[in-house]
Amino acid sequence: MVAIYLLVLKRKKRAALRYTNLELVKEAMGKGLWWRRHLPPAILFAALAAMLTAIARPSAVITLPAHHETVILAIDVSGSMRANDVQPSRIEAAQAAARAFIAQQPRSTRIGVVAFAGSAALVQAPTSNRQDLRAAIDQLQLQHATAVGSGILVSLKALFPQEDFVDVKKKPEGKPVRPGSYAAGAVILLTDGQTTAGPDPVDAARVAADYGVRVYTVGVGTDSGQLLTGEGWSMRVRLDEEALKAIADLTRAEYFYAGSAGDLKKIYESLRAKMVMETKETEITSLFSAIAAAAVLLSASLSLLWFNRVL
Repeated sequence: MVAIYLLVLKRKKRAALRYTNLELVKEAMGKGLWWRRHLPPAILFAALAAMLTAIARPSAVITLPAHHETVILAIDVSGSMRANDVQPSRIEAAQAAARAFIAQQPRSTRIGVVAFAGSAALVQAPTSNRQDLRAAIDQLQLQHATAVGSGILVSLKALFPQEDFVDVKKKPEGKPVRPGSYAAGAVILLTDGQTTAGPDPVDAARVAADYGVRVYTVGVGTDSGQLLTGEGWSMRVRLDEEALKAIADLTRAEYFYAGSAGDLKKIYESLRAKMVMETKETEITSLFSAIAAAAVLLSASLSLLWFNRVL
């Protein structure tokens, strides 16, 4: 395009030489017209360059404000979750409840997954990518022991990465907030409630209450339980509803039975978006498209103003 423009200018220059008095023509055109006639095409070329850049779908790492809520799904993966007093099994019922909850949430809700047995770990950091969340839930593996308290503390760590939740007796800096007042996030605990290791889940629930975080509990199992056997051992595993209700009450949340997991949608109604600054790689195609559109309009406007033509 630049080459064509230069060729047109060369032809116009040759045509101008036909005049007997070139200085008279320059004077008639005016001194300011020499740079004016090149400015609109130059802006148009810049617009074309911006359009070509936009086609390449450029991206950049930028920091922007974002509104979102965060929910942490803490799922029990202890050996007792293999009991099938809840069909097809406790762990599969918990996974189904987690998938159902994920499917109900809008894209503005970030969800993380914590798995706990004898210890707890964040297996999926809070994200809005539903495919990653489903993959994390599908890949859960059963382990030994049950540390419900550890599951709660690791979930709190996912909500407040800057805080240290090793000591359940430690109070948050400053005055503890009102229980249940933290509206930008919550924890959903899916377990049979029987703690055999780690910190006391009630103490962990008090920590959550001090930070205003609601811990919704979902009981997976039955009161009568089931007798599990192994090599030389047997153990009856029951649903400890009282412990789960105590956790929910301390944090001003609710207790659900796995059979009513569809009611988990009530949890979202208690959440409110929180504006935070997020730094991430973002596609900026629209920025270059806007620059190109503005440049084209500016070029055409200047040409109409100065020469009574678009270009």
